[in-house]
Amino acid sequence: MTGITSLQDFYKEMGFVSDNDLNPILPGGIGKDIGHFNVFSIGAIMKTIKQTKTMPYNRRAYYKISLISGHNRAEYADKVIDIKKNALLFASPKVPYNYIPLDDKQSGYFCIFTKEFLASSKSGNSLDELPIFKPGGYPIFQLSDAQVKELKALFEKMFKELRAEYAYKYELLRNYVLELIHYGQKLQPDIAVHTPHSAAVRVAGLFVELLERQFPITSSQQQLELRTAKDYADRLAIHVNHLNKVLKENTGKTTTDFITGRVAQEAKILLKQTNWNISEIAYSLGFEEVAHFSNFFKKQAGISPLAFRS
Repeated sequence: MTGITSLQDFYKEMGFVSDNDLNPILPGGIGKDIGHFNVFSIGAIMKTIKQTKTMPYNRRAYYKISLISGHNRAEYADKVIDIKKNALLFASPKVPYNYIPLDDKQSGYFCIFTKEFLASSKSGNSLDELPIFKPGGYPIFQLSDAQVKELKALFEKMFKELRAEYAYKYELLRNYVLELIHYGQKLQPDIAVHTPHSAAVRVAGLFVELLERQFPITSSQQQLELRTAKDYADRLAIHVNHLNKVLKENTGKTTTDFITGRVAQEAKILLKQTNWNISEIAYSLGFEEVAHFSNFFKKQAGISPLAFRS
């Protein structure tokens, strides 16, 4: 892999530290037992970014929520999104990403935090189970001026509270982070945040969760455990025809459509993000023959794996 950006790497890239000792720049009172949280002004930090190397396109070892005003290009997994003015961006350790400023008028805020920071919250879900952080979901939302005003006020509360002496400030900060997460989830299409209300919808949700649990692929020795529609149906203890029917009725896609799309997405990530050879990538994605993988990828992407990598 090209690497996963750690918290230490992040602070070194921003020019805050020159070694792996984060203690000088950590918020006062924060400890390992409550995880890590910090919040930044984009306008202030852009000067630092310009003096360092370009933000690398890779996975991070932390979660990040950004409110960005300015013209930017966001790259998420295999997606490239042009942000004309204002946007709210969500990023998780599972999905590689980057955003590239396309003008000098950049402003806004972002916060970073670890899974442990929200571990004691009462959200009822682990972060990776939330639609906003699932690979293949909806991580970027264009915003109106009114929405920017709302979110700006929330980030400014974070700034103020982080520097306060209030004994329970981290509990309050967790609530602010959860408010941001729920704000983003309400912006998603209904299907992405739909609460199961029937057996059919529940089956569809369980299938998608089972599919996403297999990713990301982090080792060339790792191989997908479930590869076919029947594999998933067997794991869910239902007939494959029923699974196909449920997905088609609720999403418009078949089981194979979902599997094919997700495997193709991971293939693109591995081709761009690793130095593994094509046979190693083919193996990790469940293909017995390199030729089968090459034909599959060319059908999905329109070009060969080697051409896509170059």
